Amino acid sequence: MKLALRVSTLAALTLPLVISFGAAAQLAVSSNDYKAVLVNGVNTIPPNPPEDTVTLIDLGASPPKIVGELKAPSSVVGPPQNVAITPDESLTLVAANTKLDPADPKKTVPDNRLTVIDLKAKAVIATLQTDPGPAGISINRAGTLALVANRNAGAVSIFTISGRSVTPAGKVDFGDPKSGPSSVAFTPDGKTALVTRDGDHKISILAVDGNKVTDTKRTLTAGFRPYTIQASPKGDIAIVGNQGGNSGDIVAVHVIDLTGKAPRIVRAVDVGQYVEGLAFSDDGNYVAILAQNGSSLAENHPFYNDHTLVVVFSVKGTELTKVAEAKTGKWGQGVAWSRDGKTLLAQSMSDNALAVLSFDGKSLQVTGQLKVSGGPEGLRTAEH
Repeated sequence: MKLALRVSTLAALTLPLVISFGAAAQLAVSSNDYKAVLVNGVNTIPPNPPEDTVTLIDLGASPPKIVGELKAPSSVVGPPQNVAITPDESLTLVAANTKLDPADPKKTVPDNRLTVIDLKAKAVIATLQTDPGPAGISINRAGTLALVANRNAGAVSIFTISGRSVTPAGKVDFGDPKSGPSSVAFTPDGKTALVTRDGDHKISILAVDGNKVTDTKRTLTAGFRPYTIQASPKGDIAIVGNQGGNSGDIVAVHVIDLTGKAPRIVRAVDVGQYVEGLAFSDDGNYVAILAQNGSSLAENHPFYNDHTLVVVFSVKGTELTKVAEAKTGKWGQGVAWSRDGKTLLAQSMSDNALAVLSFDGKSLQVTGQLKVSGGPEGLRTAEH
C-alpha cells in the first residue's frame, strides 16, 4: 500500500495550466493523494483533506521543472503506475483506487473513476467508470488501447483511444474478485499484456489482437504479492516487483523472458524491503527499482529505515547487474527516467516531493527536489 503525508494546497492550483515545451521537452506526470498520512507506520486519513492533484513536469529541462498542476482524483492504494501517458504525450489517464466514504469521512471505500486529461487543451475532458478499485494502467505503443487493472473486482478494464476520445470496450474477468489485479504491462509489439495479481500471487498473460483482449488462462508464479511490472523497450524481458509482507524481509524482483514460446520467469534478483516503483530507461539498457526499505514501518520496528532506496541495474538479456544506488525520502513510490537516461525522478510521500537524481552510468546522485501538492504516489512517462 502506498502512503502519503498531507501538505497545504499550492497556489498554483488556482491558476490556469500553462505548458510550453521546447524541442527537447519530455513530460512526466505525477498523481498526488491528500487522503492519507502516516502515523507511526499506520495509514491514517487526515481531517478535511483537499482534493487530489496531478502535477506535470518537464523532465527534458535541466533541471526538471513543474509546468502545471490541476485537480483529479487519485489514490495511494495500488502500485505507482496508476498514471499513463499516450506515446504522443497528448493524453494522460489517472486511476482513483479509493475515495472518502460519503457516510464516514474517516474511512475510504473503493473508487471506480478514470480521469482523462487532455494535455494540449490543459483540462480534464472526461471521467470514465471502471470496475471497483482501478490501479495500474498501461497504454500500448500505438496509443490506441489502454488496460486498467481493477484490484477490487478481479478484472481488467479495456478502453480504446482515438484522438481525444477514450471509450470503454469491455473487460477481462479473472473469475475471482480477490485475485487483486494490480498493474498491467504491454509488450512493445502490443500483442501481449502481463497483469500482476497481488491477491493470489500470480501473473496473468493476456493475448491482444487489435482491440480484442482475451485471457490465455496461463499464469506465471513469481514472489509474494507481485505488484509493479514493466516490459523492456527491447521487448526481450519484463520485470516484476514483489511487495512481500512489509515485515523487514529482503524482497526480490523477477525477470520474465519474453523471447521463448511463451513468457516465463527465469531469474530473481534481491533489491531491498518492499519493492514499489520500477522503470526501464528508454534504451532498455538500465532499470531503476525503488524499494521503500522499511521507511513506511513504525520507527520502533527492528527493520525501520529513514530512507527509500533507488537502485539502478544494468540490463543485458536476462542478467541484471547492480550499478548504483541512492537514498531518497521516506515512503518512496514511483520512479521515472529522462529520455537521455541521465536524470531520474523518485517520489517521496514524506517530503511531498520528487527527488531529482543524476546518473552517469556509474553513480547515482540526488541533485534536487520538486515539491508537489499532496503526497506523490503515481508517476509515469510515455512509453515509445
